Amino acid sequence: MTRLAAVLGWRLAQALVVAMAVGTMSFFLMRSLPGDMAYRIAASRYGLDMVTGAAAAAVRAELHLDRPAVEALALWWSNLLRLDLGVSAVTGRPVWSEIAEQLGHTARLAAAALTLSVILGIPTGFLAGLRPRSWLDRCSLALAVVFRATPPFLVGLFLIIGLSLRSGLAPAAGPDDAAGLALPALTLALGLAASSSRVARDAMARTAAAPFLEFARTKGLTDRAAVVRHALRNAATPVVAYLGVQLAFLLEGVVVVETLFAWPGIGHALVHALFGRDIPMVQGTVLVLGLGLVLLSTAVDIVCLVLDPRPRA
Repeated sequence: MTRLAAVLGWRLAQALVVAMAVGTMSFFLMRSLPGDMAYRIAASRYGLDMVTGAAAAAVRAELHLDRPAVEALALWWSNLLRLDLGVSAVTGRPVWSEIAEQLGHTARLAAAALTLSVILGIPTGFLAGLRPRSWLDRCSLALAVVFRATPPFLVGLFLIIGLSLRSGLAPAAGPDDAAGLALPALTLALGLAASSSRVARDAMARTAAAPFLEFARTKGLTDRAAVVRHALRNAATPVVAYLGVQLAFLLEGVVVVETLFAWPGIGHALVHALFGRDIPMVQGTVLVLGLGLVLLSTAVDIVCLVLDPRPRA
């Protein structure tokens, strides 16, 4: 219980630091971008053909873009203390509702990709770890190197050509249903499965060579029983820690894949917010993503404490 309280206290302090740093840096970085911010926002609202100097001036007056940066940042922080992220400068909708809708799509994509990666990578890694230097170990290593070294957008293009354009098994882009989810989830899952399989392989190889497993066999347990009762739980701790971190990066790093497949997630929306100079959306999005990373890291620490009792001692 003391260890758990220490983890929660440390993560709470980390969340406060992340909120302050991410919110402030994103604000000043957006302000430092070249070009007329009011003009870009007006172009995102009304279209490039409808933008005039009067429209840009109206947007500047409406959003108080002529205020000093420090004053605008102080106003944003005061609103944040009331859990108010403001409204989008482009759509006029509350930032909270925009983020909640987009984050839901991204969470579905990340969960599907993580599930596929577990199905593809973890059993293969555990089996390769039980038989080091076997043909399965060598083949899984070769595949892991290939998929880990290939950029996700290139994997996505191959999948679009092979599974969509040539065979028609799945749509290249479409509505946010199971069919539209298949290719982007598989694109992310292949790279993640390549890494997780090697993490699982190394963890199982170390566990299989540990003295306690040999002692379990001397007590009369079969290899299968020794692995199921003792090896899996010990090998699962580094795998769970790795998957938790990868899930956090999936939630934040799907910008390219969402853009490639036109998936309406938070990464795709963040790109449009950056182009449209939508400062409230950018600040709110990166703040939620940063706090989400801290939250997922806390959940991983708690699960690892449950799996491995030694840190609790």
